[in-house]
Amino acid sequence: MLSFGLEDRVAVVTGGSSGIGLATARLLLRGGARVAICGRNAARLEAAARSLGEDAAADCIYAHCCDVLDADAIGSFASSVASELGRADILVNNAGEGRVSTFAATDDEAWRAELDLKFFSVIRPTRAFLPQIEQSEAGSIVCVNSLLARQPEPHMVATSAARAGALNLVRSLATELAPRGIRVNAILIGLVESGQWKRRYATQAAPGQTWEAWTGALAAQKGIPIGRLGKPEEAAHAIIFLASPLASYTTGTFIDVSGGHSHHV
Repeated sequence: MLSFGLEDRVAVVTGGSSGIGLATARLLLRGGARVAICGRNAARLEAAARSLGEDAAADCIYAHCCDVLDADAIGSFASSVASELGRADILVNNAGEGRVSTFAATDDEAWRAELDLKFFSVIRPTRAFLPQIEQSEAGSIVCVNSLLARQPEPHMVATSAARAGALNLVRSLATELAPRGIRVNAILIGLVESGQWKRRYATQAAPGQTWEAWTGALAAQKGIPIGRLGKPEEAAHAIIFLASPLASYTTGTFIDVSGGHSHHV
């Protein structure tokens, strides 16, 4: 069996209580890593930790409720991870959702909020965990980004602009941190199954229309060649590869996980 070289590594996943973050935490545990997750919703975080306990011993999992935009809170999280699990080797920056708005409908406050979220959800966790990661012989940072970074949508103008900047940040960090033995990469996701899409299905689906039929129609409308939405586990697979020593000569780049939705070569 192929080993990803994650045994006895300590991995941190922000936004780890659901979706791609939770799927990534589960795969990391199955690969032999010790995993810390954080999120803002205490109840959902507790439920996630219980679910992850099905795949690993309790002393391999640490869940901490905090907001990654709060510098003091994320600093406390970093300290507690070192105490509970040991020094972090891997950081997965996964926090953040999209904002649906056109330029005309996006005021200054909304712009500031979106730029703050997309940049500082990477900056603050990276700053907090960097002293630990640079002590690892296989330090790695993976940022979950969106295809919007390269393929902006007019109805998501603020998110598209912020995502492009965050992708540039990944490249800059990769260049700066490479001499310190730390790799920095990203994944660019397209439409992936999430609570947000489930809520839209509940309100928009025709009577009797199945989830598969509704998402299939959505994929056709969006022009996704594979013909469906992605699954959180599929994004997690790409994250695990980039985070692991299997990608030891890969930094400053991204993996497209969009089902062929990208229009770029």
